[in-house]
Amino acid sequence: MNGTTEETTTAELTPGVRIPLIGLGTWPLTGEQAAAAVSQAIASGYRHIDTAENYANEAAVGEGIRRSGIERGQLFLATKFNTGWHSRTGVRHAFDEAVRRLGTDYLDLFLVHWPNPAQGRFVEACHGLQELVDEGSLRAWGVSNFKPAHLRLVQDAGLDVPLNQVHIDPEHGQPGQLAYHREHGILTAAYSPLGRNGSFLGHPAVIGPATDLGKTPAQIVLRWHVQHGRVAIPKSANRQRQCENLDVFGFALTQAQLDAIDALETGAPPRLDSDTYFH
Repeated sequence: MNGTTEETTTAELTPGVRIPLIGLGTWPLTGEQAAAAVSQAIASGYRHIDTAENYANEAAVGEGIRRSGIERGQLFLATKFNTGWHSRTGVRHAFDEAVRRLGTDYLDLFLVHWPNPAQGRFVEACHGLQELVDEGSLRAWGVSNFKPAHLRLVQDAGLDVPLNQVHIDPEHGQPGQLAYHREHGILTAAYSPLGRNGSFLGHPAVIGPATDLGKTPAQIVLRWHVQHGRVAIPKSANRQRQCENLDVFGFALTQAQLDAIDALETGAPPRLDSDTYFH
């Protein structure tokens, strides 16, 4: 582990922009539940909040941020837009609407939520995002659910992709996807990092380190993510679990323990196929 808080709890996204390695996922929270969860998480130490147009909770997330009393500059705020905005002018409109709903004047990270390759306009959307960064309204951009083939088209258009948010958990390790990210310097953010009722949380590869280190199985899996250099975005509205999910920096897994969790990979694809699923 690195020796400073900055190095161990954040990663460099682009020059001068660092992203906290643990973020608060907010889907499927809406309304007061979302606002309360965000405010509570910020009070517990979270500085990275992740939302999306399609979650229908951006206004509630913004309310939670205001309720927390935190200065905007202390927070890393990420959201995503739908495929209806896949054009340069569309991205600009999506940005304007997102910041309006969130009640802020800039975003730290704005993501193409799904590539929708049949529509064939995600490269244009990425160009629009880069223009917002160049203008200073947006600190960094990225994509979500992009397969290597989708990423390659963006790169062939002369753009460097800073981050791809994809479904990664011990049973859905996507080794080919991660290898592509490493080869091309793309930071990985894992959504559903603890799976959905993942049986792996009860596997000896997870339970063993949890017992040895006095940690929860979820903490072990989140530590596995961040020790591999990934951002992880677990969702919880429960204060205790929020605090536990954030508390993954005071210990380290051995290489053997990391390897054992890696070995839980089943070869299963992500839950949703981004060649056909989108919104």
